[in-house]
Parts: sequence; C-alpha cells; structure tokens
Amino acid sequence: MSAPLQIGLLVFPKVTQLDLTGPLQVFSSVPGAKVHLIWKRIEPVPTDSVMVLTPTTTFADCPQLDVICVPGGAGTDDMVGDDEMLGFLRQQAAGAKYVTSVCTGSLVLGAAGLLKGYRATTHWSAIDFLAGFGAIPTRTRVCVDRNRFTGGGVTAGIDFAL
Repeated sequence: MSAPLQIGLLVFPKVTQLDLTGPLQVFSSVPGAKVHLIWKRIEPVPTDSVMVLTPTTTFADCPQLDVICVPGGAGTDDMVGDDEMLGFLRQQAAGAKYVTSVCTGSLVLGAAGLLKGYRATTHWSAIDFLAGFGAIPTRTRVCVDRNRFTGGGVTAGIDFAL
C-alpha cells in the first residue's frame, strides 16, 4: 500500500476564500489523499470576507507535500515579503510533485523564486507583475509549465485542480 498523496493549501490573513475552497473541494475528493490547510500557527485566520479559516497544520509540522497550492487575495501583498512564508514554500517546492497557485498566489510563488523561467498566469489585474519575478506572463485561464500549475482566478482554481 502506497503512502497517501499529501496535498497542502496555504492559509494566510486576507486570503480570498474562494481561491482556496475551490481547489480544496476538488482535492478533498481525491481517494486516499491527505489534505492540509497550512499556516504559521494553529489559530483562526481571517479571510478577505467575513469567513474565518482554521489551519490543520503549521509550517513546522507540515509533512513533505506532493501538491502545494497558494491561493490569492489581498493578503498576497503581505505574503510576497514574508520571509517565513517564502522559506516554507522553497523548502516544500524542492520535494513537491506539483507547485500550484490560484490568482495572485502566483506572485507569492514568484517572490519565493519558484517561477523563474516558467510560464505562469494570475488575475488579469496583476499579470504585469509576474515578469518582475522572472516568470513568463501568459494570459490564459490555466497555465501548465512542467510541474507548475497556475490559475487566473477563482473558478480557474477549480479548473486546474480538476
């Protein structure tokens, strides 16, 4: 019997919950997968709406992930400069099969240096920022380049997860 597929989605203040919960719903239906909601601490995290999310594991306790997903939202403005977040992403990406994002989550992957030389997409309002991180901006709904999957916005996150 093989080990369960480890799938992790990042939770952070002011995340757009639909960017997270769309892929979460798809990933949760993968037979035998173990899905994690990850943040620095186990404490309620406010989204950019009235919803509050509770992580299931911390950066320190997170197992090596097979799939890592960074959702978008207003909170990515803070995450692109958060050394703890960027370090966690670099560490996990080194062993992950798939490194993914939804919407402006791709900017966080870019800030971690994980999109250099990769085609990537994001929300149309942020597409011009990708090149500054060494990515090749691609105006598509979903962009797949090797093991990097990026979705342009809320429903594109569901599309790439499928």
